[in-house]
Amino acid sequence: MNKLLAIALLALVAGGVLAYKKFSTAGEAPAAAAGKHGGPGGGMPVEAEAIKPERLLNEITAVGSLRSDESVMLSSEIAGRIASIHFKEGQPVTTGALLFKLDDSVYRAELQQAQASLTLSQRNHERAQELYGRKLISARERDEAAAKQDVDIATVQLADARLAKTRIRAPFAGVAGLRQVSPGDYINPGQALAPLEALSVLKADFRLSESALQRIAVGQMLNLEVDAYPGQIFPGKVYAIDPKLAEESRSIGVRARVPNDDRKLRPGLFARVKLVISEKAQALLVPEQAIVPQGEKLFVYVIEDGKAAIRPVVTGQRGNGRVEILSGVSPGDVVITAGVQKIGPGAPVMAINMAPPPGTPAPATSSGEKRGEKLEAPKS
Repeated sequence: MNKLLAIALLALVAGGVLAYKKFSTAGEAPAAAAGKHGGPGGGMPVEAEAIKPERLLNEITAVGSLRSDESVMLSSEIAGRIASIHFKEGQPVTTGALLFKLDDSVYRAELQQAQASLTLSQRNHERAQELYGRKLISARERDEAAAKQDVDIATVQLADARLAKTRIRAPFAGVAGLRQVSPGDYINPGQALAPLEALSVLKADFRLSESALQRIAVGQMLNLEVDAYPGQIFPGKVYAIDPKLAEESRSIGVRARVPNDDRKLRPGLFARVKLVISEKAQALLVPEQAIVPQGEKLFVYVIEDGKAAIRPVVTGQRGNGRVEILSGVSPGDVVITAGVQKIGPGAPVMAINMAPPPGTPAPATSSGEKRGEKLEAPKS
């Protein structure tokens, strides 16, 4: 009896296994058929990217700093007491605007004295001319009167110039900085009064190694980034190159102008510079991980008819995790960008990050599932 029971139990288990295998085989057949067309379930999962022409900039990176287009520390050429201040700190001023006025009482009196002396010498010169014409004075006396008139003219001009120096004006349009004196202060010649900065255009100064000398030129464009405005790009243009290299660093100084109409940028900011050497409008780029080195040669895998095909390529410049392809691929080619270690030439692949090609059949299900039936293993 025990032997009969064991044989019956083995027969029931074998029947369940056969039913399960039949069910599994029916579900795998459609998936395998779909794989032949490169559709879902049709090969090794990989990531891919369709190549399309992109704009590529050949750039040299450097660091530099910003400075005002024009900058001056206002000061006086003469000593005196400040009578009044005619600007507000941090506000724009125009060329020639009056900023400081010194006490001018002494200089005004000197001018009046010089003008009075000039009036007398002019009259004496006129009389001397008349008397010389009548042969009543010598030529020397006439010349002395003329010389006295010339001296008095110069004295008036000197007094007028001294009086003008009591008024300190803006030498160019810009923004007045923080003043360091107040009305009533006595100042000496050359004493710092307040800075004046021209901010509508800034200068970007940076240095490049001597190896870049043959690649830089006046007129090249550049892009600036500053920490004060993360992610924002400020364009500029090179307008001057230092004719002499620095002996200690063997680097060359370059200066560019950066428009600053909105006055976001300020002198003294640290700047990251990307100098544009050349530009390609139709460059073909792929991610760096798509490049497969084999010895001294480089290759990429492309997807052709659902299979991996290997192609030799020639690369150009690199940057930002991407590589320029000079030859070996064409626009529209689908390059495998991840998973190249798991495949070889001719291997079926499935681009999981891209839509399947038009006409690819969707994964099929078993006939029982289509009818809404549920298959189960035979019960014992």
